[in-house]
Formats: sequence, structure tokens, C-alpha cells
Amino acid sequence: MTTTTCRVCDGKVQEFADLGEQPTANGFLLPHEAENEFFFRLAVGACELCGMVQLLEEVPQDLRYHAGYRYHASGSASHRAHFEGNARRFLATELTGTDPFIVEIGCNDGVMLSTVADAGVRHLGVEPSSNVAAVAAAKGVRVLSEFFDEDTAAAIRAEHGPADVVFGANTICHIAHIGSVLRGIDALLTPAGVFVFEEPYLGTIIEGLAFDQIYDEHVFYFSVESVSAMAAQFGFELVDAEHVPLHGGEIRYTIARQGARTPAPAVAALLDGERARGLSRPETFQRFGRTVERVREDLVALLHKIRAEGKTVVGYGAPGKSSTVTNYCGITTDLVPFVCDSTPGKQGHLVPGSHLPVRPPEAFSDPYPDYALLFAWNHAEEIMAKEQGFREAGGQWIRYVPEVRVG
Repeated sequence: MTTTTCRVCDGKVQEFADLGEQPTANGFLLPHEAENEFFFRLAVGACELCGMVQLLEEVPQDLRYHAGYRYHASGSASHRAHFEGNARRFLATELTGTDPFIVEIGCNDGVMLSTVADAGVRHLGVEPSSNVAAVAAAKGVRVLSEFFDEDTAAAIRAEHGPADVVFGANTICHIAHIGSVLRGIDALLTPAGVFVFEEPYLGTIIEGLAFDQIYDEHVFYFSVESVSAMAAQFGFELVDAEHVPLHGGEIRYTIARQGARTPAPAVAALLDGERARGLSRPETFQRFGRTVERVREDLVALLHKIRAEGKTVVGYGAPGKSSTVTNYCGITTDLVPFVCDSTPGKQGHLVPGSHLPVRPPEAFSDPYPDYALLFAWNHAEEIMAKEQGFREAGGQWIRYVPEVRVG
């Protein structure tokens, strides 16, 4: 479904980047499934009224989240540490009253709620992908395998009572029916409760040229300004915003009912910073679109040069954003024969669209390639520390965010 009307405020959405025909980014498939693959036009625009950046074409949510969903949040040590920290922070602050209750939208494999469960605090994860929901349940997390909307929220409140915290991480920006979500949160939260969510930051994407963060699951690309406007439209107020390091740079937003809490100074500071940098100006978005085209040209030219020299390149990591890059740049097996990834559910499958085979990590050193194209660049420090043998063998990393570079 294509739209030029803002999903938040009904304003006009102006397109500024087109990344071409793309598959569902986490739709890793077996070789025999390749003929029936789904594609859509991956284009992004900004609302002229509220500034919300969003996809123009929406992929149905049941094509994105299902029993074959491949992403497991616990797969990274840094992610596990981050979400354990989130849980402990909630336990020390918002969940200290009598019989507190927290709901997580999109709990995935229970990476955050397992710590809450271990503390004996009432909780509920809402996770539509039944396979990862089962993993969470095996960790002792109470899970409802449904999509979150206002009807789901009403049912949760009727059964469990109001929530002190509703949390979402790398989830809220995925939900096209954002109005229903916020009405549901309004119905579910206690009067003093908070809705906390952390998502990829528009500033990181636009200013850091992280164009591969744009894919089917990410319907919205939040800024402090657009989240503040969205909160106000649904009777809430943005009361805190802080940078978090996940996925190359995200922001954790905290919203509460209007007047319930005093906004932290960070909110005004971040708003002032965005305005000073022109983050929401049309010319900023248009410049981003042009620069991304140049990055594509540089990366493709480099890969062709390496092939002409008789050298080898292997992809490292198969996150959802690897689909955006390979399809936008036309990277097929003649340039990158395969990708190595540690997620068992992806191994033996093909990267969506480009159909690069995904092999286990052992294939990376059997033998080492001359170059490794780092798709999982947001885990660069963790990966490079683990793969010191690659560099010692003379291997070089290729990165493309914010520009193409080798080293």
C-alpha cells in the first residue's frame, strides 16, 4: 500500500530517497523459495507538517513478522548487556511500587524481560512472531503472541490491570498503525506511567548516511521533533530523550501524560540541536538522497575493481540492512559469493533479493578472503576484536557508512 499522506497527522509526505525494488529485509529464504519472493518499492519521505519521516509503501505486517522470523535480539553480546541494563534500570526506578507491571511491545526472544522475570516482577511481552515468542517463553517470560494495537491493549488491561511501564525497542518504528498503538498505550498506562521506546535515530541515518537502516520493517524514522509532535497529538508529552549506542546510534524516548512529569532539560537541548542542524529541512533530505547515490557508485566500483584484480570478498554479518545494501547496489554472487553469519536460523538460507548464500562463521576462515564487506557495521568493535586472525592474515575490512573505505 502506497501513501503520500502522513500516518501520524495526515499531512503531505514529500519523497526524498528511492532505494529501488526491495524484498522484506528479514525474509531469508531457502533456495527453492526464491521464485515467489515478495518485492516492493523502498522509498522514504518526510511529512511537511509534523516532520515525521516514513516509508511511502507499507509491507503488510504479517509478511514481516511470522513463525519464520529470523532475527534474535540475544544474538549479540552487546545487545544482551544493553537490555539487561534497561531491565535493571526499570527495576530500580519505575517498577518499585506495590505489584508493579511492565509490558514490552515486541519482546522478541525475551532478551530484556528475562531479567524482569528473574526478579519476580509482573510482566508481559507482546510478540507476534511465534517462533521467537517461544524462545522467550522458554526463558520464563510471559508472552502474548499477538500484534499490539488498541484492542490488544484493552484486553491486557482487562486481564492484568494497568501498566506502570510500556516499553519497546526497535519495534515502535516498525508499526504502521501508530495511532492505534498510542491509543492503546493511553488505555493501558497508569496515570503516572511512562511509555519508553528506543529506536534508530533520524539524525544518525541522515547525518551518518546510514541508508541501510531504511528497510521494510522500519516504517518510521524518528527525530526528537517528530516524536514530540506525535506525543502531543495523542495527549502525551515527551519528557526525556537520551542517546543510546545500539545500531550505530539510537535515542531512547520517554513519554508521559501531559503535565504528569517535568520534561528533562535534554529534550529542549536535543530539539534546539536538531533545529540548528536543519535536520527537518527539505534540502537536508534531498542532499541525503544524492549522497547515498554516490555511496552506491563508490561501493560497486570498489567491488568490481577487487574482482578484476582476482581478489576475494566475503560478506560479514547478515542483518536486515544487508538486504537494503545488496539490493540497492545490485550486489550478487559474482561480486560477493557468500555471507557469514552466526545466527543458526539464517545459515543455509539466502539473503533476500540478492540471494547471497548465508554460511556459518567457520566459513569465514576456510580460507580467509582478501576482503570482508562488513554489513553488521554497528557491531564493528565486537566483530573486529573477535576476528583478529583475519587482519593478521592480511585481510582488510570494507565499510560503506558513512562513506566507502577500506582498512
